[in-house]
Amino acid sequence: MILKSDCKYFPGDRPCKYHKEDKIICSVCPHYKEAGNFILIIKLDAIGDVLRTTSVLHALKEKYPDSSIVWLTKENARDIFKLNPLVDEVITVESPNLISDLSITEFNIVINLDPSPVSSSFASFAKAPVKIGYGLNGKGKVFPFNPEAEEWFEMGAFDSLKKKNTKSYQQIIHEICSLDYKKGKIIFNLSESENKKSEEFFVSRSLGNFDKIIGINAGASDRWQFKKWRQEGYESVIKQLAGKYNCAFLLFGGMNETELNRELSKLSKNIFDTGSRNSLRELASYIKLVDVLITGDTLALHIATALNKQVVCIFGPTSSAEIEDYGTVSKIVPEIDCLVCYKNTCGFTPNCMELVTGEMIYNTVKTILDR
Repeated sequence: MILKSDCKYFPGDRPCKYHKEDKIICSVCPHYKEAGNFILIIKLDAIGDVLRTTSVLHALKEKYPDSSIVWLTKENARDIFKLNPLVDEVITVESPNLISDLSITEFNIVINLDPSPVSSSFASFAKAPVKIGYGLNGKGKVFPFNPEAEEWFEMGAFDSLKKKNTKSYQQIIHEICSLDYKKGKIIFNLSESENKKSEEFFVSRSLGNFDKIIGINAGASDRWQFKKWRQEGYESVIKQLAGKYNCAFLLFGGMNETELNRELSKLSKNIFDTGSRNSLRELASYIKLVDVLITGDTLALHIATALNKQVVCIFGPTSSAEIEDYGTVSKIVPEIDCLVCYKNTCGFTPNCMELVTGEMIYNTVKTILDR
């Protein structure tokens, strides 16, 4: 048999990329490499968290250079991994064969970085001699597999510990995995066709006529009442920046931001709505065009960070410390004692988002642009 089915590049049900591209066969293939450590990473929620967790892959590959990495996630996060050279296979919880596949496959290492019951049940079910992160015990309770996972576990249980934390999420997950933290970047790569689409948008809107392009992503998860900044705040910043610079504004958002972005678009002919029905990768292709993105703590933040964009991020109930700035993220954090509350609703007056002023945002963006 000429097929070397133990090669890390062989997907099992179709030709590998080297045969597909060059018609090369196993017996003379210079790319053959037997799979080393077989590693399963489990990260399901939310899409932004899945994306920023890709930052752990650099250190993981450095420690296990010949490893094959399988990532278990949800179908709505699959597109994150397109053109990611460090992930060999993506499987999803929606797959009808998931349980049977996990019951047969023997991994060397299972890593579950999310102490949720669903993720932890998969981690406990999967077969591996080494397990890192979180599992589910016989009584249906989440527990840490290893001592390094205890700190993050307790942070999720006690608000006071979450509030005191000064480590970024990236540093924390590296420590859970006993990996050297070298600020590995979030991985998200655009294809040539996706870059071409954003270039076409750039040309069709005559964006080359502007000195600067400023992105505004006004939306955020509805899970927290005050994760979103207010409309009049964005309006004031747009007016101030338009009065100072020859700039265009690109508006980003989902269906929940359709009306808000329509209202913001009325402020100037130099404001362009990129649409509310974009796929994750289409959103990223438009974010690539901006010089600065103004956003909350949400998916757009992590996409922009992965694309090495300057970001001004507004924080309220969630932790600003957990966001790795990579030298490109400027954090707007109001002065109020109850920050990092993670409360779904809030009755305080003024609340954290009311304490964020247009002047704070404008001055931060101005500093970046003038630099």
